[in-house]
Amino acid sequence: MKKNILITGSVALDNIKTPFGEVKEVLGGSATYAAFAASLFSPVKIISIVGSDFPDTYLQNFRDRDIDISGLKVSPGQTFRWTGLYRDNMNEAQTLSVCPENLKDTSMDIPASCKECDYLFLANTDPDIQLEILQNVVNPEIVILDTMNLWIKNKPDRIKKLLDRVDIMVINETESRMFTGRINLVSAGKEISGMGPGTVIIKKGEHGALLFHGGEIFLVPAYPLETVKDPTGAGDSFAGGLIGYLASCRKLDAGAVRKAAVTGTAVASFAVEDFSTKRLESISRVEVESRIEKIKEMTRF
Repeated sequence: MKKNILITGSVALDNIKTPFGEVKEVLGGSATYAAFAASLFSPVKIISIVGSDFPDTYLQNFRDRDIDISGLKVSPGQTFRWTGLYRDNMNEAQTLSVCPENLKDTSMDIPASCKECDYLFLANTDPDIQLEILQNVVNPEIVILDTMNLWIKNKPDRIKKLLDRVDIMVINETESRMFTGRINLVSAGKEISGMGPGTVIIKKGEHGALLFHGGEIFLVPAYPLETVKDPTGAGDSFAGGLIGYLASCRKLDAGAVRKAAVTGTAVASFAVEDFSTKRLESISRVEVESRIEKIKEMTRF
């Protein structure tokens, strides 16, 4: 039987401009991308907050992927918005503006139906919210944590408290250097591992990822694409594919973690092919498996 997954993070409205186009008020947020990715493999529930202006059509998008949104709180005011710009370097976004009113509501209403889960993904959001949810969820088997530079700068101690209680940490290379003060990624990965998590994954964008598990290092290649329209949510999609696969195979040994990381890479490669969650909403498990096989062929020697 597949394990059920609970994901917490942001559900947002994004305004994005890249060299390939511009979109406004599209579905975004860390929990959104992760949930769409993970739902390819196992049942998913989300806990997050949106404003009263959040479109009903986007709620239906979650339902269409059989994502349980009973933990999605609708509060007065505006939904969190992010406006970003990508120039020639598609690995880094320039944040033009944020509308963070709903992030001030750090008290999460956790429905009884969400307090029991097998796998918990604390996608990027305020570490205080992540801690609150972790303390209120009943004995999850596996906990995965993600964060960002804002929280590393403002609440590093809260992140360290979380690290002592999670199984897997997902972080990008810039954030790993910022968090540890180490330039070398191998040193950074090993230092984070020493803070608690048995597995650490450092995302390197189009250059793949470094996985640290059981004293060993595994290099995860990126899937080569000719066109990347919108990198927003790629890291969240990677993490969603990762936890989705782990929940479906119900293992956490070295082989499972490696396959999960490759699966996350394959899922993320679809996410960047179009704006917002458009590609994630349409892909199938068969398509993901096809790309996994191609990654195997490209790395076999």
